[in-house]
Amino acid sequence: MKKLLLASLRKPYHKTRKMSSNPTETLKKDAVLDHLLRPASLEEYIGQRRIKQNLEILLRAAKERSHPPEHLLFYGPPGLGKTTLANLVARELGVAIKTTSGPAIEKVGDLASIVTNLSPGDVLFIDEIHRLSKTVEEMLYPAMESGKLDIILGKGPSARIIQLELAPFTLVAATTRVALLSAPLRSRFSGGVFRLEFYTLEETKQIIKRSAQILGVSLPEDACEEIAIRSRFTPRTANYLLKRCRDFAQVAKEPLGKDTVKKALSLLEIDERGLSALDRQILHSIIEKYHGGPVGISTIAASLSEERSTIEEVNEPYLIQLGFLERTSRGRVATDAAYKHLGLKVPEDRQERLL
Repeated sequence: MKKLLLASLRKPYHKTRKMSSNPTETLKKDAVLDHLLRPASLEEYIGQRRIKQNLEILLRAAKERSHPPEHLLFYGPPGLGKTTLANLVARELGVAIKTTSGPAIEKVGDLASIVTNLSPGDVLFIDEIHRLSKTVEEMLYPAMESGKLDIILGKGPSARIIQLELAPFTLVAATTRVALLSAPLRSRFSGGVFRLEFYTLEETKQIIKRSAQILGVSLPEDACEEIAIRSRFTPRTANYLLKRCRDFAQVAKEPLGKDTVKKALSLLEIDERGLSALDRQILHSIIEKYHGGPVGISTIAASLSEERSTIEEVNEPYLIQLGFLERTSRGRVATDAAYKHLGLKVPEDRQERLL
C-alpha cells in the first residue's frame, strides 16, 4: 500500500530547472530580460554583504559535509533580490531548484506531490510562504524537521497514518510579510532567517552599470546616477527604469545621457526623489484634504480609490524612508519635508493642530 501511494504521488508538478555552471549558456536559454540581468553567482551579486558572507560559510560547510544546507528564510520589501538569492543557493550547490509559491499550494496533496518528487540535495523555493494555508503549513513541519511526510488515509475511526521518507532537501522560502509567519514555522528555518536591506546609492549604481553592460547600452556616469537616485534603492526598480530609458532613447534617436534619462523618467511620472504619481497623490491627499494629518490609512485609501494594502506595502515604506511620512498612534502625518518637496508652504499653525 505504501509503495502504491508513493508511486501515485511521484507525478510531475513543477518543472525542474537545472542550474547551469556556464553563465553564457544560461543567458542564451533565458528569454526574459529580467533573467538576463540576474547575477550568475554569489560573487556577482551586489549588495547584502552580511547575508552573502553568511551564505558562503553555510554553503561551503554543507558541501564539505556532502549534506544539504539547513532551511533558509529571506524576507524584506519586494524587489530586493530574495528570488535571486534562492536561485544562487541552488547554483552554488550545483543542484536543481523547484519553484512554487504559497498560494499555489492549495491542498495537502499539492505539497505531497512536490516534496516526493524532489531528488536528494534539491532546493525547494516557496515564494510568499506567508500565504500557505494552516493545514499545509502543519504538513510541512515534519518534512522540514525530520524529512518525513505524514499521509492520513481514510476518515474517522478507521483512519490511519502512513509515513513517507523524503529525499534530503533544502527549503528556501521568501516573504514580504514575515510577521504573518507563525512562530513554529519561523523556528524551523535553522539555516538562518535573513532580512534584506535597501541598497545604498553606490550599490544601486553598480547594479545599473552591470545591467547596462549586459544590455549593450552605453550609459554615462551622470545618467547612471540619475536613474539610481530615482530607483527607490531597489534593484528591480533600477533595472525597470534602465530598460524604459533605453527604450525612450532608442525611439527618440537620442544618446542615453542625463537629459534623455530625465525626459524618459518624466514621461513615467517619476520625480527627482523617485516618487511615483501615486506617492505624490498620497501626500497631496493628506496635506490638502486632511490638513497634513493625522489621518487613518483606510481614509487615505478611500479618498484615492486605492487598495489599503497597496498603500501600506508599496508606497508607505519608501515615503517613510525619505522622511516624507510619519506613522503615529492617531494616523499618518505628512512631514515638513513633504510640504517642501511638493512646493507647498508649511502652515504656521501646523504644530498646534498636531498637538
